[in-house]
Amino acid sequence: MKKILILGVGAQGSTVAQRMDEEPNVSEIICADYDEKAVSELVGILKKGKGMKVDASDIESIKAAAEGVDLIVNGLPLQFGKNVLEAALAVKTNYQDFAATESIHKDWVEGIKIMYDEYGKRFKEIGKTAVIATGSAPGLICAAARRTMQYLDTCDTIYNIVYEGVEAKRFLPFWWSPVTALSDMGGIPNAFENGEMIQTEPFGRPIYRTYDYVGKEIRFVEHDHDEPVHMGLNAKEFFKGAKNIYFKYAGSGVTFAEPIYRAGLLSKVPEEIDGQQVIPFNVVLKHIPPAPKYRDEIKEIIEEGLVTDSGAMVVEAIGEKDGKKIKVETHVFAPGLIESFKRAGITSEMYLTGQGGALFTKMFVEDKFTQTGLISSDMLTFDQVDYYIKCAEKLDITLDTKVTELK
Repeated sequence: MKKILILGVGAQGSTVAQRMDEEPNVSEIICADYDEKAVSELVGILKKGKGMKVDASDIESIKAAAEGVDLIVNGLPLQFGKNVLEAALAVKTNYQDFAATESIHKDWVEGIKIMYDEYGKRFKEIGKTAVIATGSAPGLICAAARRTMQYLDTCDTIYNIVYEGVEAKRFLPFWWSPVTALSDMGGIPNAFENGEMIQTEPFGRPIYRTYDYVGKEIRFVEHDHDEPVHMGLNAKEFFKGAKNIYFKYAGSGVTFAEPIYRAGLLSKVPEEIDGQQVIPFNVVLKHIPPAPKYRDEIKEIIEEGLVTDSGAMVVEAIGEKDGKKIKVETHVFAPGLIESFKRAGITSEMYLTGQGGALFTKMFVEDKFTQTGLISSDMLTFDQVDYYIKCAEKLDITLDTKVTELK
């Protein structure tokens, strides 16, 4: 029987808690956050839940909550990642997060390398496993990318493609944390190109795709995201020697953010306006509504009506099989907003990211991780990928793969 600590009871953490509440191999779920009201509301709907207040800026506070647990699931903002990693090592337990922390090094890519090398060594020394980047993207999409490798002998190029097509009638540009969304929108994207990590221009280098289930041509652009970094660093061992790996993004959030980025309004550098020091990013953020997370709020948005309720998550991998050049295209299908609300009273963003993360937690609970040290979600074995996908299907998250020979 496993005891789990979930740090951060927002959309991701609360979904994982509810999923684990159904797992027979879980004895206790400690739900911890600085927001005591949020903790209380979550624990109130769990059979195995216990609430605690934790100050994530204080490692000792995290350690106190983590004593005796088998796994820490970190659903906190990225700046607390280093503290949680250190606490997990101190109490000698396993670790999981939804996106790699930015608090290890001022250069995020260098921070990832440190996590693989130094933290990987430290977790291995205590015989424990840390799995990072386990949401939907990164996370689920990484499992899909690993699956495409089963169809190839060698790989040249991988495109990770995401379209956020759910749009409400009210002003609601983001269905997840606005500060995270805007930071990513204004961040410098990384790509793995010709075997090297490079930086690209936000919203640059567009590609165009048409998917029959969306019904229109979509313009996808460069975006600051994890996949090219993780997969690029792991290309030789896990992605059949891929030389080019990209993340391409589209949707209502991109449509909203691109012009304000072009206008300089996502800058975090103070500037003087009419004698006042102003940070443009903070001004924009002040006017963005928070992502909906409560049942009544989501119900109200749906009843007001939606502009669109669609989306796409696709991995395209181009390489060779039996001497022939082929493209392997894997589409991820999952419930949309209306269906997610009917099923669980949550948004489709909460459903996909939370359920995607919960499946990695389930793998911990069922002892499916044979690795020790630190890995990211793109480093699963093929057996682990197959198990993950099998479990996902039970949540109506399915993968459809098409192989095409290229001339």
